[in-house]
Amino acid sequence: MKIQSVLLLLLTLVFPVSGIAQERPDWGKFFEAFGAQGTIVVVDERVGSRPVFVHEPARASKRFSPASTFKIPHTLFALDGGAVRDEFQVFAWDGVEREFAGHNHDQDLRSAMRNSAVWVYQRFAKEIGEERARSYLKRIGYGNANSATGEGDYWLDGNLAISAHEQIAFLKRLYRNELPFKVEHQRLVKDILIVEAGRDWILRAKTGWERRMGWWVGWVEWPTGPVFFALNIDTPNRMGDLAKREQITRAILQSMGALPMP
Repeated sequence: MKIQSVLLLLLTLVFPVSGIAQERPDWGKFFEAFGAQGTIVVVDERVGSRPVFVHEPARASKRFSPASTFKIPHTLFALDGGAVRDEFQVFAWDGVEREFAGHNHDQDLRSAMRNSAVWVYQRFAKEIGEERARSYLKRIGYGNANSATGEGDYWLDGNLAISAHEQIAFLKRLYRNELPFKVEHQRLVKDILIVEAGRDWILRAKTGWERRMGWWVGWVEWPTGPVFFALNIDTPNRMGDLAKREQITRAILQSMGALPMP
């Protein structure tokens, strides 16, 4: 059984998404509409063939800093390592005024994820430690699993990097509770990832921004199956480009019927 598990993990890393990717150059119109350059990978598991769609396949295989999308696995590390007890534990704000107003108050796990409060996760990283972080990264095969950094946070300023395909490979394992963490911890992380929901669908997602580029990754759950997505775009206008991450992704998902029209 251990050999089979190792083989399955290796296959997941080599072939991160099931099926043969279908290039979607027509999705370029959605990027052009918002004046953005980037890539998106979508895996639609609502149908039996589980098609993989990709816009700009070369970029979809290129690794970038995960930025705040790393809060998804980082929360699992923190729960497993005892840096946080549960979603109710409160982290007192240190009084330092930061760029985003949502960061400047006490946080719990849910608000830290929603507001992308970096200072909470910096505390987690300090308590977890670099050696254990490296072990966690290798255990789940997250991108290049490199936690080294000369200065700053390894998921923002360091060497950690992940591709759009690898983001989806990770999300699929989380969706199925297949990561090497307690099932209750994986379920909690999925719960705090909820962005929006309707009568028969749930959108779970996380943004990320590394000043030069930005992410939006997650999935939409339907009764017939999930639709996974991972988008990254260049952000030359910095904060002025941030809304484009969701705008482009939503437009593409809506064109597929994977997300309801507004």
